[in-house]
Amino acid sequence: MAKKDTRSKRNTQPKDEFEQRIIDLARVTRVMAGGKRLRFRVCMVIGDRNGRIGFGVAKGADVALAISKAVAHAKKNIIEVPLVNETIPHRTLVDFKSAQVLFKPAPVGTGIIAGGAVRQVLELAGVPNVVAKILGCNNKISNVKAAFKAFEQMQLVSGSRSKKVDAKKIIKPAIDTKKDDNKRGGTKKSFTNKSSEKKSENLANSSKDDANHQSKTKQDKK
Repeated sequence: MAKKDTRSKRNTQPKDEFEQRIIDLARVTRVMAGGKRLRFRVCMVIGDRNGRIGFGVAKGADVALAISKAVAHAKKNIIEVPLVNETIPHRTLVDFKSAQVLFKPAPVGTGIIAGGAVRQVLELAGVPNVVAKILGCNNKISNVKAAFKAFEQMQLVSGSRSKKVDAKKIIKPAIDTKKDDNKRGGTKKSFTNKSSEKKSENLANSSKDDANHQSKTKQDKK
């Protein structure tokens, strides 16, 4: 009997495009009616080392189940990290709850100068040169979320700068001068009109009083 060649069947599964890394693994408990329920919480970060990165936090009855849930959650939250000249586009200081992380661009050849969970995030994101510093708490999950918040802010700023506006296509809105004049001087005109009406009434009353006084004096002379 000839032996079947099983070498061709090995390593036939496609490799995942994202590299996975466990940032935090903790055993958590919840007090229930029958007692304490034990579960595992995992924080996973995945990245392709080419600008795409995601993270996920999940719980499970065992470690393997928690990891699979966290990876699935991370694949749904993939973002792109903007790079300019092999570094980040600008300096960023981000706060997330009690965590505070500072990112600064670096020249070519510097490498990744960072520590803790932020270093692992930058490695999986594929940022070649950057300087980062954790200024707040040492909570790994909070620092990871602060790093992702910084990447999102960089993405927004880079997108707004990349848009070019043609000056010829800008149409200035027509300004209605009449409305502006009415808004500015409407109250003054109303006050002036009222004051002029009062003055005319006073003059008319005074003229009537003078006429009556003159007629009375004539009658007294007679």
